[in-house]
Amino acid sequence: MARSRKRRKAQPFPITNVARILRREVRRFTTPIVTIYSEQRASPYLILISTLLSLRTQDKTTAEASVRLFALARTPGAMVRLSPSKIEKAIYPVGFYRNKARTILDVSRRLLDEHGGEVPDSVDELVKFKGVGRKTANLVVTLGHGKPGICVDTHVHRITNRWGYVRTKTPDQTETVLREILPRRYWMVINDWLVTWGQNVCKPISPYCSTCPLDPYCPRHGVGTSR
Repeated sequence: MARSRKRRKAQPFPITNVARILRREVRRFTTPIVTIYSEQRASPYLILISTLLSLRTQDKTTAEASVRLFALARTPGAMVRLSPSKIEKAIYPVGFYRNKARTILDVSRRLLDEHGGEVPDSVDELVKFKGVGRKTANLVVTLGHGKPGICVDTHVHRITNRWGYVRTKTPDQTETVLREILPRRYWMVINDWLVTWGQNVCKPISPYCSTCPLDPYCPRHGVGTSR
């Protein structure tokens, strides 16, 4: 007669332990430029524009482009007085710089026409703007307005799935699940931590699993080759 085998009960993901390690370890790396602006108490407008510039662009390039652009204009009113070509020249070589220049002007005009030049503090309002997705909107709400929100970009989506903390197909699905299970004390910092971690350790291809201090907690879901 075959011996019965006890099924091991799945343990909940130790998010508190992981968060404690992340908080300590990310200090070794460069802080994302959008976070630096928030720490400097930059206006929600500057955080919005810097975030738009950062899409599909390396952080160093975003930082340099932001400095050049904000030397020319730091408010919607000042921005709309610039020509598209002048904005393009200031932000080059960010990815899709021509499209982003048009988006920046469109967003700035709408802020003036519909919101008195003020950046809305709700995700639902922000995503009505051309070029503003939920990632950008959540960053502006959390870093610009200091309100609770969860910004999910490709790093947050990838890493939380590798952990098995979520099982989702898209960043929007990940945001929905994290709003249900992630303790609220981590909502506003999870993006900063995991963007930094994803850029330096938990890379999309061949992550540094052998030296990662989170390895004891990570089942490496979806990881093929690692270092």
